[in-house]
Amino acid sequence: MTQSSGLDGSSVVVTGAGSGIGRAAARQFAQVGAKVVVADVNADAAKAVVEEITAAGGTAVAVAGDLSDLAVAEEVVATAVSAFGGLDVLVNNAGIMDSMAAAADVTDAEWDRVLAVNLTAPFLLTRAALPHMLAKGKGAIVNTTSEAALRGSAAGAAYTASKHGLVGLTRSVAVMYRDAGIRANAIAPGGTQTGITVNADPEGRGPQTVARYMANMGRVADAEEQAAAIVFLASDAASNITGVILPVDNGWAAV
Repeated sequence: MTQSSGLDGSSVVVTGAGSGIGRAAARQFAQVGAKVVVADVNADAAKAVVEEITAAGGTAVAVAGDLSDLAVAEEVVATAVSAFGGLDVLVNNAGIMDSMAAAADVTDAEWDRVLAVNLTAPFLLTRAALPHMLAKGKGAIVNTTSEAALRGSAAGAAYTASKHGLVGLTRSVAVMYRDAGIRANAIAPGGTQTGITVNADPEGRGPQTVARYMANMGRVADAEEQAAAIVFLASDAASNITGVILPVDNGWAAV
């Protein structure tokens, strides 16, 4: 990606940017000249990524907090506007895994938390970002869904529902705002080397069932590969792409 991507000098928010795909995306945006708000629930991790970016000559600030909290979501967007003069790109990447539990085994607490982080938080951030993008007449939103957004055999009930919901949100925003110059797309990662953890009962119906399909996953990606797809979808190189859910999964979606 070169500076002809149109991202040089742009204001970008990346959530879940303290580690994994988010960290890789924040670094790649900074490398092409974007100014990055590094948002993460882990304050130390967010600060560390900002230090990496600034040490390399880039520009970044950190915001820490639970993104499913309306006040935090609004603070993230307000920080981009106040620090960088607006908001050009929103990357809703933050997410948590479930316990792979089947529907009959999901607790209320797990359901509520997974949906809050994986679906409500992207909605809150998108809603907060849209007025600023509308004022500019352009903007790009990129969401991190999952292979679990494309099938029912890659995670538990809560995670699968949350990621299917995020696909719906992505497509709705794409349709509602395409005439206003705002694009919304998503990547659907397959297996990727990140710090996300799964606390699953290996004898449960969910893990036992999902395990049957893992052989189709193929090569595990690194975070940089997923980040490259995010930066592409945010760039001018993807200027006529909106409403797309892009599998970045070594062909798993094709199996």
